[in-house]
This record gives sequence, C-alpha cells and structure tokens, in this order.
Amino acid sequence: MNAVAGVLAAAALGAAQTPAYVHTAAWPLPIATLAALLLLLQRVAPGRAALLGWAYGTGWLGVGVWWLFVSMNRYGGIAAPLAALAVLALSAFLALYLGAACAAYARWRSGAMARDLPLLVALWLLAELARGELFTGFPWLASGYAQVDAPLAALAPWIGVYGIGAAAAALALALATLLASRGRRWQGAAAGAALLAALALGGPTQHTRGTGSLQVTLLQTNVAQDEKFAAERLPAALQALAGELVAAPPGLVVAPETAIPLLPSQLEQAAPGYLEALRAHFAAPGRAALVGLPLGDFERGYTNSVLGLAGGPPGAAPYRYDKHHLVPFGEFIPKGFRWFTEAMSIPLGDFARGPLAAPSFDFAGQRLAPNICYEDLFGEKLARRFAVPARAPTVMVNLSNIGWFGDTSAVPQHLNISRLRALEFQRPMLRATNTGATAVVDHAGRVSAVLPPFTAGRLTATVEGRAGLTPYARWAAPAGHAPLALLALLVFAAAALAGRRGASGAGVARAGAAGP
Repeated sequence: MNAVAGVLAAAALGAAQTPAYVHTAAWPLPIATLAALLLLLQRVAPGRAALLGWAYGTGWLGVGVWWLFVSMNRYGGIAAPLAALAVLALSAFLALYLGAACAAYARWRSGAMARDLPLLVALWLLAELARGELFTGFPWLASGYAQVDAPLAALAPWIGVYGIGAAAAALALALATLLASRGRRWQGAAAGAALLAALALGGPTQHTRGTGSLQVTLLQTNVAQDEKFAAERLPAALQALAGELVAAPPGLVVAPETAIPLLPSQLEQAAPGYLEALRAHFAAPGRAALVGLPLGDFERGYTNSVLGLAGGPPGAAPYRYDKHHLVPFGEFIPKGFRWFTEAMSIPLGDFARGPLAAPSFDFAGQRLAPNICYEDLFGEKLARRFAVPARAPTVMVNLSNIGWFGDTSAVPQHLNISRLRALEFQRPMLRATNTGATAVVDHAGRVSAVLPPFTAGRLTATVEGRAGLTPYARWAAPAGHAPLALLALLVFAAAALAGRRGASGAGVARAGAAGP
C-alpha cells in the first residue's frame, strides 16, 4: 500500500468507528478499527506511523464532532467554508497526540506480545489523557465512551473512562496479533475473550448503597437557539418557563442551562418580580428547584450558573453553583481569538470561572451536585466533590443546552457521556436540557426515563440517591487523573527500556552468529 492510500485508509478507519458513540451496541467497531490501524503500523518507520495515527485520529474526530459546524455556521453566522475548516483544523490538531503515540509505538515495539501490550496501553492512555486535559482539554469521544453498553463498562467504577479506553486498545492489539499470525498466535486473543466473558458474567461490583428516593421533574424547554435571545420572543418564553416550574408536582424541579437567558438586572427590567415570585413558590415545604441562568453583571463579570430555590432561614442566601470548566470560544475567549468569538455573535461569551469543589444543594435528604453541560465530560473534576465522603453527592444533576448543535449526533453522544459518569461514581445523573436528551440515568448507567428530543415537555420520575465511594472516586478525588498518567509513564518507560535491551541483545546475537 502506497503512502497516500495508507493515510486515506487510516482516516477511513477512524471515521468508521464513530457510530459506536451513538449506537452503543456497535461497541466492537472501535476495537476492530484500531486493530486494523495496528496492522497498518506493522513494519513502518516512526514517521510513517505518526502520519497514519494522525490520519486515524483526524477521521475519528472530524466525523464524530462534525456538528460543531452547525454551531458556527447556522447559529454563529460564520461562512460555511471557514466553519468547515475550523472543525477540520481542531480535529487535526487534537489528532497530533495519537500521531505521537503511534510514532512511539513504532519506535519501541518489539513484536513480542508480552512487551508490546503494556507499551500500547500506556501510549494510548497518555494520548487520550493529553487530549482530554491539555489546553483546557477536549475529551469528547474519548474511546471509552463507545463501551458504555459493553462488558468493559464493568471497569468504570475502578479505572474510569480512560482506563476503559486503554483496555479496549489492549483487546485491539490482541485481535491484530491474531489476524497478523493468521490464527496461529491465538493466546492473546483468547485472553481478551476470557476477560470480556468474565466482565459480562460478573457484571459491575456495587460500591454504593441507597439513600432513599426523590421525586423529580425535569423540564425540556425546546427553545430554538436562534430564538433564545430574541427580544420579541423572551416575554412568552419566560412566562412559559414560570408556568412549567410552578405547575410541577412537589419535589425537585430542574430547568436547563440558561433557561432564563438574562442577567438579573436584565430580567428585572423584562419581567419585574420574576425571581421573587419563584422564590416564594419554592419556599413551600417539599418543593425545590434548580434553574439555569447567568448571574452577575457586565461591569463586574458574570457566570454561567444554577440557582437553587427552596425554603430556608429568613434572609439566607439562595444556593448558587457557578460553572467551573468553561467552553473555549463559547464561554471564554482564549488569548488572540477575540476576532473569532466576535464573529460568532454570542450574546454572553466571556464568563468568569466558578470554584472547582463546589458544595451540593441539600434537599429532602439528598445532596444534589449540579454540573453544567460540557462539565460532565470531566470526571476527574466532578470527583473533587467526593473528597469528603460524608458530604459527597448522592445525586448528580446536569443542566445543558446543546441546542447550538441542532438535531445531530451530539444529543445521543452527550447522553452516553452522562451514562459513563453515572457508572464511574455509581450515582444517578439527572439531565434537564433545552432540546435533549432530557433523561433520568440511574446509578448503573441505565436510562430509566427520557423525553423525545426537540419537544417541549416535563419528565417526572423517582430517583434513588446513593452513598458510598467507588474506587475511581477514592483515587480521583484527591489527585484527578495524575495516578493514571504516572502509571502510564512508568509502564511506557519500562516497556521502552525492555524493547531497547531486546534490540541490543538481538544485535549481539547476530554479531556472534556472523563470527570473526
């Protein structure tokens, strides 16, 4: 296969795996396509391996997150060629991590399964951690998310999504080894099959216990993104939101991210007494609400926030959660890119950052931990809230608005991301969204109730809170993903050193065989 054909084949393989992030029954696809990439990497120089890995990653991300084009072109007003180029450039940049990993694998692989397996696992893990955490991180479509309905999902409460992805890479190498040997070297494949069977039969270990039930109502407002900030539509939208909040049955009601799209001073001008009326309603016993809205002002700064409404001592400040992990270009402006965000015409696009370890919202015997939209991709940051077990959340609540991306694969992809977070912490995840997917995910990652996307409605359900810590929560709470990164670096160093010694020994043997 010539160089151009190889690059095109690698890009096609990367693109071919992306259905598994929506249709999770297709979980073998990423393993099979990675196995095919590993076959392409056999007997190639590190430079060629880097190019093939980069092409695979670019195809993977470019097809998987193509919906970023919708936000920039349809709602941001950026010309289609520039928007498409921006998506391609982002994908190509993020694929550099995988290209570097493939180059290192080609440089230090020995051809012996026992040495190559830990080398590949360590490099894959380092590449995914780098993409997920460096330069604010973009972990969307991390490979472990494709395994949320696969046997490997049983590993989630132990090693999290990145560990699952590394395990899938190990299975891919076992499959590639089997194919390359035409079935003669079957031991690795058999070990992989045995691992999958054991996980499937054993299922996930329960590390948590129930803390009682809670009645919840999740609102899906279904306000089109191009109408969300339109002055002529705001009065009707605000009235409809207040009506839904007040009409909800007793218990907790959750409205999506920026369900109220105005700063408090703007809201008071548009609808005098709006927040006061809601506070009065939810001051009644047995009622509470979490509502997404911006807080602050243009002069001193503003935050993308969640306001908690419930009864409490007179004069007590209401609960407030401010988003910590902001979306670059959409919620904060990286240095040198103000021209790009101004071209996007985002009404609120330069938010201040909230604290990392935010307190929970206490209601009806449960500790509710909000996170806003993109934040639920960062399990290592959500883990910080579990540092004090006695105050650890019993329920997680995601408030989202991905209306920016239209009717695309972003909706089911985000739902599967939330499901993986539920598995890591063995906590239910409530999702209240503008356009979908509004859903209740239980502590085992199962969707127990969901609204059809792109419809307005209320989802009423009962959720069981959970207490206790998973192993993932225990080690990620104090240290984030640093233990995984350190372990991967040590394994890589050991595998590279063993490969170098093996190569030196082979050279000596060849010299000895040649004679004087």
